[in-house]
Amino acid sequence: MTSTHHHPDLRSQLETLTTEAFRPELAEIDRMPTLDIARVMNGEDTAVPAAVAERLPEIAAAVDAIAARMARGGRLVYAGAGTAGRLGVLDASECPPTFNTAPGQVVGLIAGGPDAMVTSVEGAEDSAELARADLDALGLTPDDAVVGVSASGRTPYAIGAVEHARTRGALTVGLACNSGSALAAAAEHGIEVVTGPELITGSTRLKAGTAQKLVLNMLSTITMIRLGKTYGNLMVDVRASNEKLRARSRRIVALATGAADDEIERALTATGGEVKHAILTLLAGVDGPTAARLLEDSGGHLRAALAAAKG
Repeated sequence: MTSTHHHPDLRSQLETLTTEAFRPELAEIDRMPTLDIARVMNGEDTAVPAAVAERLPEIAAAVDAIAARMARGGRLVYAGAGTAGRLGVLDASECPPTFNTAPGQVVGLIAGGPDAMVTSVEGAEDSAELARADLDALGLTPDDAVVGVSASGRTPYAIGAVEHARTRGALTVGLACNSGSALAAAAEHGIEVVTGPELITGSTRLKAGTAQKLVLNMLSTITMIRLGKTYGNLMVDVRASNEKLRARSRRIVALATGAADDEIERALTATGGEVKHAILTLLAGVDGPTAARLLEDSGGHLRAALAAAKG
């Protein structure tokens, strides 16, 4: 597919994408004072949350579908190239410390593999076959959800991932930053956040990247809320792996229970540092093993376990 006769076709494709559009009014930006450039850039960025706001119903529908699958033991898999791929890897890597997800429960696939996180792996984004191979390595099942991410909405790696996931019966979401995108069309759930032309023509790590970051934050965070990984707005599934997180664990137990410091220490010690279990021992007056059993029976939902304990 690298032969030269495809290039005019691709060039005409890019010219129709709003993410690639040229802004003649910014053609002299390099001659502006630095503060003025920063002001223009900041003004551009303020448009992003509004573009995301227009797609909230689609985002919510995708979240509910993802959560239903994850509740059955499925995984959330992001697939993208370049910036889109890096943002997926970033979001996936932040789920274990924040929500105590199991390794491999939220996965970020980037075209070209781990090396592509820090260097540009040329050509990887053009391969739908690569996406299929990367997904097959995961042993995809119908309980899994695959989110293809691409600013242009035409990246073969992202589209290939979504198309292949559909043949495996997995849930598919296509997140793009152009309307009428092939990626959204290929997915069961299409989310097109149209952020418009970039400050630097075609530099989709800017507004498009910010939009993707906001949507991925929503997909993972709200899914985790639905799965009972929080209690109210507290990270009760946080894993205390360092001093800051141990201090945060104590604070979360304090906010959830209002218990005294010595009681909190005793509860955390009795439950092996498990925040959710500690809160349950304090609020329901049960011991560590009972708290563990109640949480097991409620699928990890603290509110449900509390109701069962008081029942």
